[in-house]
Amino acid sequence: MTEAAEKSFGRDSRQGKAPELLIPASSLEVLKTAVAFGANAVYIGGEAYGLRAKAKNFSPEDMREGIAFAHAHGVRVHVTANILAHDRDLDGIREYLEELRDMKPDALIIADPGVFTLAKEICPEIERHISTQANNTNWMTWRFWHQQGAKRVVSARELSLEELREIRKQIPDDMEIETFVHGAMCISYSGRCLLSNYFTGRDANQGACTHPCRWKYAVMEESRPGEYLPVYENERGTFIFNSKDLCMIEHIPELLEVGIDSFKIEGRMKTALYVATVARTYRKAIDDCLESEKLYRGNMAWYKEQIAACTYREFTTGFFFGRPDESAQIYDSNTYRKGYTYLGMVNGAAEDGGILTEQRNKFSVGEKIEIMKPDGSNPEAVVLEIRDEDGNLMESAPHPQQKLQVKLSEQADLYDILRRKEQEN
Repeated sequence: MTEAAEKSFGRDSRQGKAPELLIPASSLEVLKTAVAFGANAVYIGGEAYGLRAKAKNFSPEDMREGIAFAHAHGVRVHVTANILAHDRDLDGIREYLEELRDMKPDALIIADPGVFTLAKEICPEIERHISTQANNTNWMTWRFWHQQGAKRVVSARELSLEELREIRKQIPDDMEIETFVHGAMCISYSGRCLLSNYFTGRDANQGACTHPCRWKYAVMEESRPGEYLPVYENERGTFIFNSKDLCMIEHIPELLEVGIDSFKIEGRMKTALYVATVARTYRKAIDDCLESEKLYRGNMAWYKEQIAACTYREFTTGFFFGRPDESAQIYDSNTYRKGYTYLGMVNGAAEDGGILTEQRNKFSVGEKIEIMKPDGSNPEAVVLEIRDEDGNLMESAPHPQQKLQVKLSEQADLYDILRRKEQEN
């Protein structure tokens, strides 16, 4: 292990015009990855009251450890509490906010005015941010929430750059704008979806979305009941509700010029490999652009290559440059593209000079893999040896989440990501 493994990964996002890079984390492992690979802040959910009930999410113990780890490296932690609450939820939310008060995250992400009121009462020292679920589409909304004591509003994905520029002009200097710049797009207005509840009884606004917008559909004409007419889009199927993924890596200067305070990445159900890839790429793109636009433009091929290395749908710039009827949000195949497979993260050093990791996908002795590092390099390495937790030699690691000792032909440091490049079809 090198001294670099113990360095502080946090970056000051308040100097000059540098925006905060806000990265999602589904687990303690992913939080550490986000911190190591360039996040200024991470957002996480507890076991209730957020909008990603299907994500692994954080137990109270993991949340305490995650907040402590992030703070030790100069990185902020924002906790989601953004369900649209019913009366039956209020007592539990009160208890949850009391727990969070003791954990001391930096901000709470809230959509519901009732939850906002409780947070203001119970933990006023924690910043309150207004979730995109609150349908934030005009500068009067920002002013309203500022008067209530909110520090930041997350813009609706339906806003253009021109609308965001006008909002920035009309709101107080100390009021912040957070905007999604990368990740999955929802078919419904700012995520306020009823499809899941209608089809399955699982309410998206209570955190239980089954993602029916990703399903395959046909059309049935009224006078011909039972006759399903396919809507052909391509050879892979019909996905008429399925949006391409948002990607603004080619438009960092425009985002900076508008005055957005926080660049938010979607993906609280994604792997550590996805988080490392996107965080590292946007970190470098932002830093390069702040140094000089010429440097940023010169490195564009690298950014696009890196983003294409993780699992994604085809990309769109969403609503930033146009309205939906001008193809700003394009619907396409549900098929994901996959460049790399996530094998594990380096969790520490083994006594014999190897590394400690927890397996995520199968790999074998003799196999050539890549070591993905926060500095942007991806050295290739051969797997020389694999041992289980008890020190027994193994030819391969077939069991998910098995704790391993691994020797590689190249040096791997704490929080580096192990990945395998997949063959193109």
